[in-house]
Amino acid sequence: MSQPLTTEQSTKLVRANVAQSLGYVPGEQPTDTVTIKMNTNENPYPPSPKAMEAIAQVTPEQLRRYPSPSALDFRLAAAKVHGVTPESIMTFNGGDDLLSVIIRTCTTESDAVLFLEPSYSLYPVLTELHGARKKIVNYNIDGTTWALPDGLESAQAGLMLIVNPNAPSGHFNPISQLESIAKKFAGVLLIDEAYIDFASESALALVNRNENVILLRSMSKGYSLAGLRFGYAIGQPSLLKQIEKVRDSYPCDVLSIAAATAAMEDQAYAASTWDKVKSERKRVASELAALGFTMPESQSNFLLAGVPNSFSVSAKQIYQSLKERQILIRWWDLPRISDKVRITIGTAQQNDLLLTALKSILT
Repeated sequence: MSQPLTTEQSTKLVRANVAQSLGYVPGEQPTDTVTIKMNTNENPYPPSPKAMEAIAQVTPEQLRRYPSPSALDFRLAAAKVHGVTPESIMTFNGGDDLLSVIIRTCTTESDAVLFLEPSYSLYPVLTELHGARKKIVNYNIDGTTWALPDGLESAQAGLMLIVNPNAPSGHFNPISQLESIAKKFAGVLLIDEAYIDFASESALALVNRNENVILLRSMSKGYSLAGLRFGYAIGQPSLLKQIEKVRDSYPCDVLSIAAATAAMEDQAYAASTWDKVKSERKRVASELAALGFTMPESQSNFLLAGVPNSFSVSAKQIYQSLKERQILIRWWDLPRISDKVRITIGTAQQNDLLLTALKSILT
């Protein structure tokens, strides 16, 4: 039997930018059913019962055949909800798939992809793997206030990625500010609205007024379908037609199209989960503040809690101590956020267990 390749040997077989990239590190996924997951921002409530019924009704014949390339049923349902034409909707195998496709569509290896930091950590990874140049711009952070810096509209880049509400902070960039950027920016502005269902407003109106704006939407967070990997874009049809050339020919499978369509049509159920998350978000933020944590005002389904120097434990120690108690939250050893932990809002019972554990750790 031949010996396996060493790391040095294998890196010679791939592109240099791939070999040099560290890749994306997903949040921990426990294998047990006891651990409370508050680290990857899933909706704590189950999907719509109608989504589960739709999966159960998929026939063997549907599985034998290829799925609808355009996921027409979903596009019709989403277009009705958003007040746009079906031609303004395009589906993907999760929002991350859209990010990969749009980087390949809008940039060459000599172009720049602009993104803010701190922000979604997949942005730089996908940029590296494509071979484009990273153009990193830092958020202006003053205590718990996060703000976009001036001058973004003049940046020399083929693509700009702004997640709104922001991850990992949860803060919301004003729509008027995003439109000012879009009107003067020479490239494509992708506004990542993966968490928009927990926010007060969307940038949807910008799509009709700006041909270079495209929205990323996800069924993972608001609709409790993270396990299906289903995302979609909202943009002007002329731009989506160009993106379609790069997208996979059958990006979404039969099961995911059926479930996503049923979930999109059941807006009343989805909204009821959003309301519960927002109510718990307010309560948990108040409780954390009473314990001494500091955080930006969040319009997402998580909180970025700053750990003051006056605490006897660090952010990393809090993460580790909670993990020992079978509660997972997120901590990064990264500049400007290493003194913070990100906590996904769970059910009321899960949040109570978290708060009780934190009080024990801090005392």
